Amino acid sequence: MKVAVPIVLSAEEREEVEKLARGRKVAVRVAERARIVLLAAEGKQNREIAEICEVTRRTVGVWRRRFAEKGISGIVKDAPRPGHRRSIGEEVTGEIVRKTTQETPAAATHWSTRSLAEEMGLSPSTIGRVWRRHGLKPHLARTFKLSRDPKFVEKLDDVVGLYLNPPEHALVFSVDEKSQIQALDRTQPGLPLVPGRCGTMTHDYKRHGTTTLFTALNTLDGTVIGTCMPRHRHQEWIRFLRLIDRETPKNKAIHLIMDNYATQQASQGSNLAGAPSEIHRSFHSNQRLMAQHGRAILP
Repeated sequence: MKVAVPIVLSAEEREEVEKLARGRKVAVRVAERARIVLLAAEGKQNREIAEICEVTRRTVGVWRRRFAEKGISGIVKDAPRPGHRRSIGEEVTGEIVRKTTQETPAAATHWSTRSLAEEMGLSPSTIGRVWRRHGLKPHLARTFKLSRDPKFVEKLDDVVGLYLNPPEHALVFSVDEKSQIQALDRTQPGLPLVPGRCGTMTHDYKRHGTTTLFTALNTLDGTVIGTCMPRHRHQEWIRFLRLIDRETPKNKAIHLIMDNYATQQASQGSNLAGAPSEIHRSFHSNQRLMAQHGRAILP
């Protein structure tokens, strides 16, 4: 337990400290320090002084100690502050970047500010500043996968071109499906939202099976053709294609951009809208071209 520093004032010191405590042209912080010294000279403890001056006990202890060490000049002048941060040279900065990007610590996947600081004899804050300056984030990683299709660039250009510059007298749809959507219902009806009370619902629920959502987004105007079906097979996929066929003008060619989900693959030998379809690989490795009499469907 720390013992409060005793304060003993001579007559001259007391007179000068009282002037500082009552002076109208004295800085507020200096007057506050002078009052702390006067109360300490009366024999009051730090806790009592802190309550009277409405400051923390730590503040009282700091200025008691400063007065005991340096006298009146100790409370008139602020303590010297440290200068600018010590800068590191370009060589050290380059070494930090090199180690971060080209080396890994033992028994770890990447450097942390603390582990690299210990390795280089620097502070973690210095390592952090260098990382921020160079945009380094060793704790993050992103995934990628390169296509092995030798015609990937050609097919990519075709698909992107279909989005940006669609053919005349044609409709382009971006098609996708979401399977295994749970149809849930609460076990009891909830209460509606009213002033002063939020809406309520039970914590448990009942399952009513699953459904599959099929959607086709018209890239021209943003309209959506969609439907929900109880199962997710190629039969349901063909039914959805027929729905698109019924809800679009007959004098327009249809281009569908979609993935290569198993549902679409299984429908390769099936008919669309009662007409035979010719299906073959085209564009991106997960895209196909489907053509039928009078209409062309391009996934």
